[in-house]
Amino acid sequence: MRERLLKRLADGHDDSMLRFGLGNALVRDGDVEGAVIHFERATEHDPTYSAAWKQLGVALLAVDRPDAAEVAWNRGIDVAERRGDIQAAREMAVFVKRLKRQRPAQSEPGAS
Repeated sequence: MRERLLKRLADGHDDSMLRFGLGNALVRDGDVEGAVIHFERATEHDPTYSAAWKQLGVALLAVDRPDAAEVAWNRGIDVAERRGDIQAAREMAVFVKRLKRQRPAQSEPGAS
């Protein structure tokens, strides 16, 4: 699958669906860093592609970039809500909530 998609990209076919498929193929192959690049390109091609925002956040979290994952999911929530994709918005909201719970408690300003 990965090779076939990379060939399409090399042949000049570049769109959000191809990049999304490549990202998913790379995740399956264990190349999450590479997947991040393709999910980012998918969201550049189509900024309203809520599934790409969701997967971008998942991949970013997997490569230990939680702040970037949260940004991606929040952007995805906004996109999904504007498109009426309530289920995707809810899923990403759950991811953000879990991420916030996993972070260590931040000290209060002025606390010693």
